[in-house]
Amino acid sequence: MKNTIGARIAEQRRQKGMTQEALAETLGVSAQAVSKWENDVSCPDISLLPALAEKLEISLDELLGGKKAEERVRITPAPQRSVEELNLMIRMQSADGDRVKVCLPLILFKVILSSGGSFIKCGGKDVGSFDVDWEQIFRLAESGVIGKIAELESADGDTIDVVVE
Repeated sequence: MKNTIGARIAEQRRQKGMTQEALAETLGVSAQAVSKWENDVSCPDISLLPALAEKLEISLDELLGGKKAEERVRITPAPQRSVEELNLMIRMQSADGDRVKVCLPLILFKVILSSGGSFIKCGGKDVGSFDVDWEQIFRLAESGVIGKIAELESADGDTIDVVVE
């Protein structure tokens, strides 16, 4: 980007394929006003800067100072799904190479958990032999936490991943 605000406005406008008239119309100013900004004869009114930056799809920092803003990750919460819609994925691998992948509806997992039953064995070991608070995992899933919840490895090399999706 160029050093002046006018040069930055002109460059961004052209990149967006907009005419001076189109930009002026969206901001409620004349095409002559946009021309004056771009030629550094005058500057946009301060009250127009947020709308101008938005129309040019740049930050106010970029518009005013020419420095590109750091990329920011925006996390928008997904609609929370009910327990009946979620699945519990358990992937277990023994040090001997045995592998087990299980996908259970979360509600079925709760039934198995409440009955005290064992539900997965891998290499002769029960998933319950890992030091995992399965009730806590269920509570996390119930409260809306999804994704990989646990990744564990035993001293003898057995691994387990717990994912809610």
